[in-house]
Amino acid sequence: MVKIVTSAEIRLLEKQCQEGGLSTDALMENAGRAVAEAVERFLGNGGGRSIVVLVGPGNNGGDGLVAAGHLQDCGEKVSLYLLGRRPAADARLKQALKSRLTCLEAGRDEDRQGLGRWLAEADVVIDAVFGTGQSRPLGGEFADVLRRTAAAREDRPGLTIIAVDLPTGLNADNGALDTAYLPADHTITLGLPKLGLYSTGGAGAAGEIAVVDIGIPPALTEPLATELITAEWVKSVLPARSSEAHKGSFGRVLVAAGSTNYPGAAYLACSGAVRTGAGLVTLATAKGIQPILAAKLTEVTHLPLPEDAPGTVSRKAAAEVLAQAGSYDVLLMGCGLGQAGTVKGFIMDVLDGLKPPTGLVLDADALNTLAGVRDWWRRLTYDAILTPHLGELSRLTGLGVEEIQKDRMGVARQMAARWRKVIVLKGAYTVIAAPDGRCRISAAANAGLASAGTGDVLAGVITGLVAQGLPLFDAAAAGVYLHAAAGDMVRAELGDAGMTASDLLPVLPRAIKRMKAG
Repeated sequence: MVKIVTSAEIRLLEKQCQEGGLSTDALMENAGRAVAEAVERFLGNGGGRSIVVLVGPGNNGGDGLVAAGHLQDCGEKVSLYLLGRRPAADARLKQALKSRLTCLEAGRDEDRQGLGRWLAEADVVIDAVFGTGQSRPLGGEFADVLRRTAAAREDRPGLTIIAVDLPTGLNADNGALDTAYLPADHTITLGLPKLGLYSTGGAGAAGEIAVVDIGIPPALTEPLATELITAEWVKSVLPARSSEAHKGSFGRVLVAAGSTNYPGAAYLACSGAVRTGAGLVTLATAKGIQPILAAKLTEVTHLPLPEDAPGTVSRKAAAEVLAQAGSYDVLLMGCGLGQAGTVKGFIMDVLDGLKPPTGLVLDADALNTLAGVRDWWRRLTYDAILTPHLGELSRLTGLGVEEIQKDRMGVARQMAARWRKVIVLKGAYTVIAAPDGRCRISAAANAGLASAGTGDVLAGVITGLVAQGLPLFDAAAAGVYLHAAAGDMVRAELGDAGMTASDLLPVLPRAIKRMKAG
């Protein structure tokens, strides 16, 4: 796993480095060298390119100055545009001047004519104005220069913008964007990725993200509680499958889902579990729609449930589900059940009567039912995974959608701790939060997954992994990654317009095979 940090956490790490004998100067030298190497990788071999470095007044600007010297050594034509006031005894600026790097101060550039000429000829602009140190809205010459640079990028699509650590104007903690932010084609983030890069708004402004090593000792990062889900980690936790196994070896899943209006949700959830490798999947659904689903779900066994109305499960069906649940490893409940009064009663009766060690995954209408029950988590004292989208989490918490969106990780972490449940907050850059404070973030954002039914597939995928023995937090994170990987594979073939939830199902085994193959 790759650790993700807030601005406060990276400052603490830098302080700990100093206390351990690794100075700020050494970190800056490492950072500047790593930035220059990454820039050369992005651009390819060649040299002789015109590169303008926007140099801010703080450490981010220092990183840019060091990178500029190394880029000049690589044969690039580098110019420095200084914003704000560098320290009087700035050794890096003195070295840059000694190296005969072209230098212009923004305060002495009348009407930004010099900047305009440079931008008109530049191949690359490196944004080293502010990194995690920005603490106030951008104004004055900073805003002016950034807006002019952004305008030059619009006029000249071939102009490449590369940000050092963060695009200036992007909040390191929540991804919020200043009105004068400078969007990047590439972001070279230093040491560890910043949380804002995987937040709504921020990721779109950062372009391709590269993480470079600047020498922070790995032991210092171990206590950090937030991680980026990686393919290497998913490969390490995927269940092994012995050639001598039988269907019981890979877990038993019971899915309570579906109604007259939403039979597809039951199909997608069951299929997600099957395609992820669960050994046996049983669908418990209203008997009126069971024959329709049986025709599609040929590999699934069935538990037809009593109805109050055609296609709507009766409250008394809870007894039948509970009688079966003990022989299954995990119960998935909620996908497409509906919100009729009898259904809500059925859901709560099952949840009140469920006994560990049967695992539990709650989605969709199960979550909407809980949202109407005061202090529901005091009744559900056992472990479970909840998979809400923004609207469902809003109903569960009483918080507005915009309020949650501004701090997705913070809200998910707070609710996981309060409810003592694993929370999967779906959407671009899905957040998985554990009751003990750990968080994992998916780097995936795929417009093709913004369609009906993809959440049902995800619920099934997670449930299938729980059935195969993964701990709840691991199953949730690995399931999110595999679901996104399948989405990326479908998008590569079909594009993201018109992708359906069903398209993911045959691709899931291929995504798993790809993970295992490394």
